[in-house]
Amino acid sequence: MTKRILVVDDEPQIRKFLRISLGAEGYEVIEAPRGEEGVSKCATAQPNLVILDLGLPDLDGQQVIGRIREWSDVPIIVLSVRTKDQEKVSALDSGANDYVTKPFSIEELLARIRVALRLKMGPEAASEFVIGDLTVDVPRRKVAVGEKDIKLTRKEFELLRMLAQNAGRIVTHRQILREVWGPAHEEDVHYLRIYIGHLRQKLGDDSAKPKFIESEPGVGYRLIMEAA
Repeated sequence: MTKRILVVDDEPQIRKFLRISLGAEGYEVIEAPRGEEGVSKCATAQPNLVILDLGLPDLDGQQVIGRIREWSDVPIIVLSVRTKDQEKVSALDSGANDYVTKPFSIEELLARIRVALRLKMGPEAASEFVIGDLTVDVPRRKVAVGEKDIKLTRKEFELLRMLAQNAGRIVTHRQILREVWGPAHEEDVHYLRIYIGHLRQKLGDDSAKPKFIESEPGVGYRLIMEAA
């Protein structure tokens, strides 16, 4: 079945480029130049994924995310010129699934789209996650890389479990700290960096060339899911 993508962007050149590029990959593209129209088309056309610019003429993209999230869990990828960490964090905390900055690589965007569409199948319901060589068995609280069992502390396991449940998706520092350590620790980013360092060391991961945990500086972390 052809996947339908809604592009909400006020720049005609961007909409045309995405219409041609996504159409060439077999996607059906619907367009909306304004936020209100985007919310309306999201309800009526029932797209499989939304690509959303934040700088719209009528509504801010953050408002559009909030409006859509009131009734839909459709994957939303923000495509914006805004590069500040706080803009990214706010969009992701509001319910966006991913954030890509302009100018962008169409190959990267297509990979992010494939991942977001696969995640829509509901990985949160799984009890075991297999991502490349990494296996996370939630009920048995066991982790392995290849044939090697990895011993983790309780907090390290909970951190990895949350990343695995959201594999391929950026999880913000605040989201991780709130779920793993509690609301009182939402600002303790230095704490999180220490645990991520321990986790990478135990998994044999390299922060310079990560194969498991990818850092989005100032924003959060993503467990890498191959975009095949």
